Amino acid sequence: MTTMTSIPKVGFLRLPQVLQLVPISKSAWWEGCKTGRFPKPVKLGPRTTVWRAEEIVEFIERIGAQVE
Repeated sequence: MTTMTSIPKVGFLRLPQVLQLVPISKSAWWEGCKTGRFPKPVKLGPRTTVWRAEEIVEFIERIGAQVE
């Protein structure tokens, strides 16, 4: 399992990497992206979608703060 220390400070994460950090289904993740609950994806090409690592880290920290 990926830990917070292994998330790059800058760069991109593919969907499988994101779902290791945020354990929900693909369809739930895509729905959250569509509604604005989760970070928006970035299209690098016609079949390549990524998320900015810094936005994923910020999202995880925000969710963690809500739980505490």
